[in-house]
Amino acid sequence: MKINNIDQKRNIAKQAIEILENIYPDATCSLDYKEPYQLLIATRLAAQCTDARVNTVTPTLFSTFPSVKDLADAPIEALEKIVYPCGFYRTKAKDIKEMCQMLVNDYNCVVPDTMEELLKLSGIGRKTANLIIGDVYHKPAIVCDTHCIRITNMLGLSEGKNPEKVEKQLWEILPPEKANNFCHRLVMHGRDTCISGRPKCDNCPLNNICEAYLQK
Repeated sequence: MKINNIDQKRNIAKQAIEILENIYPDATCSLDYKEPYQLLIATRLAAQCTDARVNTVTPTLFSTFPSVKDLADAPIEALEKIVYPCGFYRTKAKDIKEMCQMLVNDYNCVVPDTMEELLKLSGIGRKTANLIIGDVYHKPAIVCDTHCIRITNMLGLSEGKNPEKVEKQLWEILPPEKANNFCHRLVMHGRDTCISGRPKCDNCPLNNICEAYLQK
C-alpha cells in the first residue's frame, strides 16, 4: 500500500531515525578534513568518485597547498596533477581554484554558512552546501545524495530522483534537529545493507516499515 498521508510518513521517518541511531550511533561524514574549506573541497572531489579515493588524495593536496590562499594561488596544472585520481580532474581543479579565489576575495577565507552564499561558490551545489551547513555549522540540513534518495524512495518517504525535489519532500517530514545525522546514517545503511542493485532486504532492520519491501 502506497503511503500518501504526511503523518504516516512522519511516523515512519521517526521509526527509521530511531532504528538507524541504534545501529549507527556515530553519524559522521566519511570524508577526512580538519578545516571547513577542506570539507568543501573534499566534497567537490567526491562527485562521481568514492570517498575512500578522495581520502587518499586530499592529504597530498592539503599538505602541498596548506591554506585557502595557497590553493587560490596554486598553478592549475599542479592542482590537476594531484586531483587526477578523482576523475574529471580538469573541471574539479578549476572549481577548487575558483572557489578558493572567491573565499579569499569575497569571504575573507571563511566558508559561508548559508545556502545562498555557498551556492555562489564555483562547483558547489545543494548537496555540498547542505553538508557544510550541517556538519560545519551544525544547523538543520538534508544532504540528498544517491543513498538518501534511493532509501527514502524505498521507504515511501520521498518520490523521484531529483535531489532538490526529494530534499523539499523530506523537509516536510524529518525533524530538523535529526535530519543531518539521519542522512549520514542512510549512507552507512546504503553501504552495509540497502546496497544499490543488490539490497539485503530480508536482513534489513527497516524492512517492517519499508514500502518497497512490504509491497513485494
